[in-house]
Amino acid sequence: MTARAPRPLPPIATSMLAGIYEHRLLSTTQLHTLYTPRAGERWTRTVLVLLERRGLLERIRSPRRLSLWFVTATGADAVEATGAAIQSRRKVTTAEQAEGPLKQHTIAVNQVGVAFVLAARERGDECGPDSWRNEAAHPISSPRRRTVELVIADALLTYLQTAADGGLALHQRFIELDRGTLTAEQLAAKITRYARLRNFKTSPEASAEPAWRGYYRAWPHLLVVFADQSRARMRQRLQRTLALSASDPAAGGVAIPVSFVALDDLSRYGPFAPVFFTAQDPEQPVDWLGQTTTPGDKNDA
Repeated sequence: MTARAPRPLPPIATSMLAGIYEHRLLSTTQLHTLYTPRAGERWTRTVLVLLERRGLLERIRSPRRLSLWFVTATGADAVEATGAAIQSRRKVTTAEQAEGPLKQHTIAVNQVGVAFVLAARERGDECGPDSWRNEAAHPISSPRRRTVELVIADALLTYLQTAADGGLALHQRFIELDRGTLTAEQLAAKITRYARLRNFKTSPEASAEPAWRGYYRAWPHLLVVFADQSRARMRQRLQRTLALSASDPAAGGVAIPVSFVALDDLSRYGPFAPVFFTAQDPEQPVDWLGQTTTPGDKNDA
């Protein structure tokens, strides 16, 4: 008796596998939102189970019985063999890592990306599953040093906005997720490292441009996203962090644009709602582009 051939994978399976590879850990709900929004979530689960049966994916379950998916070594090989990988990670997530502290942090970072994808879909802008890159690293010390010092953003988000006149505006953001596990001093020190990145040059010559200009057309603003904290706690951390970062001599007098938002607000209302607070005016709610206008206004900041 011959063995039954495995069920063919639908075309969307390749994209879903590549997305999990890039973002390390995604929930069934997030994958449904990103890749199969016009189908039922049952279809999403069917595709994921097919990938799992082929040994390309594994999963763990959250306390609410929600499956969280990550690629196996075989799955990573498959993504890289097809050329679908945006960046070659080769650091495959293990079940132990997925069950540990990585779980809540990574799922929350990816939820930030999902919120922007939903906004772009609604407004006719461009921001998809490939529009954020987890763990974007940049050097802030001389490459000639034995150990190069890095600033590593939790994610780098790219959003292409369509203006009312048909023009395009490219926005990028460094994403830092704060779950309240660090002290305010440590969070402020992270902001200082971004200030150092903005000023860092690989050459000591006065005419040399900062190194970041080799990567970006314009400086990506920093977005700090608070998660798993009470409103009072977030407000307190924002105030303390701003006070500490403003007085940090390690910043070298360089001020960078920083805004703050609660993940719950970002997920519920979207990035074009006035639920953000900037370092320049932490009492005035604005949208992610610094506008105080209504969420439907598509004018650029």
